Amino acid sequence: MPTNTIMHLKNVRKVFGGFTAVNGIDLEIEEGEFFTIVGPSGSGKSTTIRLLVGIDELTDGKIWLRDERIDQTPANLRPTCMVFQSLALFPHMSVGQNIEFSLKLRKMDPAKRKERAIELLDLLHLPASYYDTRVTECSGGERQRVALARALAFDPEIIFFDEPLSALDYRLRKSLEKELKDLHARTGKTFVYITHSLEEAMVMSDRIAIMKEGRFEQISTPDEIYSQPVSRFVAEFMGEVNLIDVSASKGRIDGEGLTTQKNDATKNMAERITAASGATLMIRPEYVQFLEQGVSADFTVEGKVHGIYALGSRIHYEIKTEGGQILTVEKLREDRYDGGEGDHVQLGWEAKNAHIIEGQSA
Repeated sequence: MPTNTIMHLKNVRKVFGGFTAVNGIDLEIEEGEFFTIVGPSGSGKSTTIRLLVGIDELTDGKIWLRDERIDQTPANLRPTCMVFQSLALFPHMSVGQNIEFSLKLRKMDPAKRKERAIELLDLLHLPASYYDTRVTECSGGERQRVALARALAFDPEIIFFDEPLSALDYRLRKSLEKELKDLHARTGKTFVYITHSLEEAMVMSDRIAIMKEGRFEQISTPDEIYSQPVSRFVAEFMGEVNLIDVSASKGRIDGEGLTTQKNDATKNMAERITAASGATLMIRPEYVQFLEQGVSADFTVEGKVHGIYALGSRIHYEIKTEGGQILTVEKLREDRYDGGEGDHVQLGWEAKNAHIIEGQSA
């Protein structure tokens, strides 16, 4: 086990009756990293984090914290802490009393407890005057910060987060995402975070684990998961994507309405496709271009503009190919397509911006 691994899972399973929520997962979490588990509802991410914290018991498997097994250790005896979606703050207590709660249980001197609480208020960008403010008088964002301060007061080895931002409005959520990332950098703590939000995961994480049906489909950096997904499921889960089923023979790549230039890049892709049992060509919408007459690209396809959707600084175009497939093009507002719905267009992209998902052809 690497010396910088803080938590290690081996063949962890959780079964509820006849339903397997977590199905034999292995995982190593590195000390000091921001690790995020994402997946659709029912994928097993919430159960996984409850197992890591010790709220639920394992059916099978082992969990180590550094070199000590903790899967049989009760949650209240583990050096970890959870920030819940509901925050679980004590409404009858002041901000200071909430932050000091774990320190009071440890029988720390009251003056030192208050000193630590004031330090944490400053760390979380809350004024010292909030110490005596009742939690019920705080805004949603302020309560999030109080919950974080309370978790840090416990001085845990790992802080777990169970979708703590999901109930907040969009602008506050975006602001707190950046604050959490900054807090992680300043404290050096290990953060393990679960969310169903792709944007949260991409903004904050060092690594992301995509979960599906109780297993990890892919674990990697945000950039690698976005640009090199291992399956159609991951590709589609990580945002807008164009997927074209392809085959290849004798260096030629074939797909619905697809024209391919022959060069070293496409030849290498063709060799991979030939060796795979079915394959999918993936291209993200931001890499697809509207081609003017006479302009070529490694891959081209023709169709008609089917829909135009303004998304603030970006515009999405849906193009219906002659074979009936819908492809998406994304342009910045200042680089918008100079045309309208019903136009016949040619799209193109370069091989370096495409990705082959092997063995995933529908």
